[in-house]
Amino acid sequence: MKNSTNSYGTPSLILLRGLPGSGKSTFADLISENKKYPCFSVDDYFTNTNNGSYNFIFNENHLAYNLCEDNTRKAMENGDKKIIVHNTFTMDWEMKPYFELAEKFNYDVFVLTVEKRHAAENVHGITKDQIEKMASKYQVKLF
Repeated sequence: MKNSTNSYGTPSLILLRGLPGSGKSTFADLISENKKYPCFSVDDYFTNTNNGSYNFIFNENHLAYNLCEDNTRKAMENGDKKIIVHNTFTMDWEMKPYFELAEKFNYDVFVLTVEKRHAAENVHGITKDQIEKMASKYQVKLF
């Protein structure tokens, strides 16, 4: 692993969490400084890199989670000093693999919740009922 660190001495893993349509992907792009730092999401698996179309396949969801974790691990092995992962992370256990990777590769972890405070709809076709179910399970740990 490269010995590359941020100005505080330790590389950073930034986990962006929030409900669909909250702006996680947009914010991830913003803080990646024009793709200078890698951004990963479960959605990457379902997004066609040629035309940007999104096609969610429920039975392949576990493969999407595995790809996201694997990409994060590879970025840590590469020594990237800032890595951004933007998923819903509605429940704490969904973040656990990333905390374990961060510990293994000596990354500081920052968890940020992105709130929907704009009029945009989610681009994945997730219904309001589904989002309300996700919101009811959303776990926040403030201390």
